[in-house]
Amino acid sequence: MAAANALTAREAAVKATKAKEEADVMAREAAAVVLRLFDNDAELVSELLGVPAEELEREAKPVTAARAKEIIEALRARAERPRPTRARKPRTDAADAASSASGNPAPVVTADSSRADAA
Repeated sequence: MAAANALTAREAAVKATKAKEEADVMAREAAAVVLRLFDNDAELVSELLGVPAEELEREAKPVTAARAKEIIEALRARAERPRPTRARKPRTDAADAASSASGNPAPVVTADSSRADAA
């Protein structure tokens, strides 16, 4: 039982380490992309994101310009693609639902805020 727990814990640690490494790569790439999009103006990006400029530059440094450009092109292509639409059921307003449930028509409010009979 202890061996199984140790094995499970080890597998979880390996998965967590891999996830952290992937997140670190994504963070470095994101920093490089944002800096590239803002013409490497680290001070401006620093103010926008609330992250020290030195940290942004340090994060972005290992990412090549080619990789940053590749990511930007992929994001642009994704933004240009039409989004798939799903058929949606028409929504009923709460007022419509309440009036249909009670059997009485809903009151109509006119421009002078007085109530008029909808029937």
